[in-house]
Order: sequence, then C-alpha cells, then structure tokens
Amino acid sequence: MLNLHGQTAIVTGAARGIGQAIASRLSAAGATVAMADIDYEAAVSASQDIPRSFAMKTDVACVESVADTVETVLARTGSIDILINNAGIAGRSAPIWEQTDDDWNRMVAINLTGVFNFCRSVLPHMIKRKYGRIVNIASIAGKEGNPCMGPYSATKAGVIGLTKSLGKEVATEGICINAVTPAVVETPILQQLTTSQVQYMVERIPMRRTGKLEEIAAVVHFLSSQECSFVTAQCYDVSGGRATY
Repeated sequence: MLNLHGQTAIVTGAARGIGQAIASRLSAAGATVAMADIDYEAAVSASQDIPRSFAMKTDVACVESVADTVETVLARTGSIDILINNAGIAGRSAPIWEQTDDDWNRMVAINLTGVFNFCRSVLPHMIKRKYGRIVNIASIAGKEGNPCMGPYSATKAGVIGLTKSLGKEVATEGICINAVTPAVVETPILQQLTTSQVQYMVERIPMRRTGKLEEIAAVVHFLSSQECSFVTAQCYDVSGGRATY
C-alpha cells in the first residue's frame, strides 16, 4: 500500500524541515525525489541521507528557474508523477501598518506565486500522461488567520483557494490536487517568529503540542499515492484539532 516505486517526485523547500521529512518519506516508499531548494548546498547535504534523491537549485519565485528544474527532472527521470509545493517563508512578525511593500511582495512571490509557477509548469506533462498528484503545503493560518502574520496568512489562504480551483480543472485527467494545512510544527521556520506568536498558536491546539514532521509527511504520502484516487480539491488539516472548519 502507498507504494511509490518507479515514480518521480519534486519536493520544493526540501533541504530542511517539513520538506526534508516529506522527501525522506516518499523515498522510503520507493520514489525518486528531486529535492528542489534555493539553498543548494543544504539540499545536497540533505540528499546524502535520502536514497534515490538528488538536489536541484531552484528559486520557486522565478519562472525560468522553475522551468529549468522541471525540464532537468524530466530529462533525468522521464516523468514527474508527484509535485509537493512546500517551499515557503514565515516572514516578519509585525502588524499590517508596519509591513512594507518588500515584506508583502516577497511573501506573495515565494508562498503563493511559487506554487502557481510549479503547478503551471508541471501540469501539462501530467495531463499528457493522464496521471499526477500535487500536494500544496498551506497552513492553518490560511483558514483562521494569525495576528501580526497578515501576509503569511493571506498567501496560505491563497494556496488553499488555488488548490481547490486547480483540482476541479483537472479532475477528469487522472490528476489529484490537494492541500495540507499544518498547525504549528517544530521546524527551523519558527526561528522567524516571536515566542509569544508560537505560544499563541500552540495554546489553540486541543492536543496542546506542536506537530511532528513525520505526522505531516504521513498525510502527504497518502495524498501523493495512487490510493488517493477519489480525493481532490480538498484541504487536509493536520492541526491537532485546531481547525474549526
């Protein structure tokens, strides 16, 4: 079950955190994994511990970089069966009146446009083959909003909306597109937040703890598999009970 042998996956932001955990899980299931990250050295280091993986230097906000990554992976493996859009940033903690144009534009470029860029680049190949799985990593903040994280919350809400739209567009093409919305997870991205912000998020989780990397990866694994055959345009919460809808 959930066997991924013979399949190729691209995981963005795979050098650390949730992305690395997902890459490891998909590899363990048999997939060849392209670990795409703007931090190429970190991606190379991470790939050394993950069988059947290789690092790609990729800037998800750059159309040319995304296209080059897709073309290189196709030339190397012959197919792209799975796309995990995980790359993202938390951004600066500040009320909206202190957020700058650069704060907003950078957040949108990486967290939302990056997902758009990769989906647009990969989908024609998947449609041609009549098969594909795309999982977009959003956040519970995209459903509920977190104070002083307006740009982050807005972009993650955008990822959820984009997922639902694209999932319906290709629902008859053998392609399933879903989103995963974690609550706070113990990853290096938390270093971008204040202690009070992290406490705010944890206090709203009924399980009263942060999520674990492997718990996110397990849900992504199912959504990446052939067994995920009648689930598309959906948003899967991995939030310890925090989600209210």
